[in-house]
Amino acid sequence: MGRRQRRGGPRGGGGRRRGRGVRVSVTDDAEASAVDLSDDAEFESALESVLLVVDTPIDEQQLAGVFEQPARRVRATLRRMSERYTASGSGIDLRRIGDGWRFYTRDRHAPFVEKLLLDGQRAKLTRAALETLAVIAYRQPVTRARVAAVRGVNVDGVIRTLVARGLIAEAGNDNDTGGILYRTTELFLERLGLASLTDLPPIAPLLPEVDAIDDV
Repeated sequence: MGRRQRRGGPRGGGGRRRGRGVRVSVTDDAEASAVDLSDDAEFESALESVLLVVDTPIDEQQLAGVFEQPARRVRATLRRMSERYTASGSGIDLRRIGDGWRFYTRDRHAPFVEKLLLDGQRAKLTRAALETLAVIAYRQPVTRARVAAVRGVNVDGVIRTLVARGLIAEAGNDNDTGGILYRTTELFLERLGLASLTDLPPIAPLLPEVDAIDDV
């Protein structure tokens, strides 16, 4: 994810709010350089952060470029992390699929994940789901990684919920990253009582300083 220089205002946590709860994750080169990647535990932590927001398996060479670390160290660390997750019985499974790595849920927990997603079809959307849906509606077609960058949090579960409820759908792949693109559906327009996307209200009143989203 790209890094942006904060423009004015006090610093705060790992991000800042834009408009109605949309969190933009921000950092700078000084903060990144303060992370000691020579420490194995810190390097694993940094890898986890990146793996949480990728929407397709990411290869070792790309990760090596992100962290400016040797590919062999990235490979060894990922294997060690994967083995540790499995040995501890974690519900998170770090798998190598093809040439890339990504987090998945354990197959044995699939019934619970499916139940949550199906039950969610009958429940009201959470604030996180509404914020994610708003980003997709105004930025579509958009990748999961870009949505995560705008909101400053992992959106995998929210994306799955919105897909399961028929409010968004896949719309091909991004030419630059290969990530899956998402768009809103006819059901989304129907639920909002809109004839087309051109009927969406202007974004500016909802998301002040929207240039922050454009730059992500």
